[in-house]
Amino acid sequence: MAPMVPAEVIENRIYLIRGQKVMLDSDLARLYGATVGRLNEQVTRNIERFPADFMFRLTESEETILKSQNAISSGGHGGRRRARSRAFTEHGVAMLSSVLKSQRAIQINVAIVRAFIRLRRLLASNAELAKKLDKLEKHYDAQFKTVFSAIRQLMAEESSTERTRIGFTTDRHRP
Repeated sequence: MAPMVPAEVIENRIYLIRGQKVMLDSDLARLYGATVGRLNEQVTRNIERFPADFMFRLTESEETILKSQNAISSGGHGGRRRARSRAFTEHGVAMLSSVLKSQRAIQINVAIVRAFIRLRRLLASNAELAKKLDKLEKHYDAQFKTVFSAIRQLMAEESSTERTRIGFTTDRHRP
């Protein structure tokens, strides 16, 4: 069965926080078709399944940064949240499938895990390309220095584009 949400929408909900790729409870709840309260209620009931490397609460400064970048709402419908947002790592998202058992949750979880895998492959391929370029550069003389410099500049631009997709941005489109 095909996921109900395009992969691009899921990838745009993956943020880089504390050096980890994570998804926020509010985005996950929206994707699962649940309320944030219901999702967090299930997590709290099964908290032993979510150690610190699977899920953590955002700090006040992290939430401020995300709010200023329009990644999370600043209150809205019903006022402020009582608790700080939770951020789920790839493993935490996978663990959610054992807590949220609806058919939609299962389909969305598969799509989310695939999005994390795709992002990991993109980052790894860029690192491999950089290693190969270093090796080539050692074998050629100064006349190719300009060529290698141009390639590195293109890689840096491509890399910064990828970071924008998984980091904090201001031009997110919510479903």
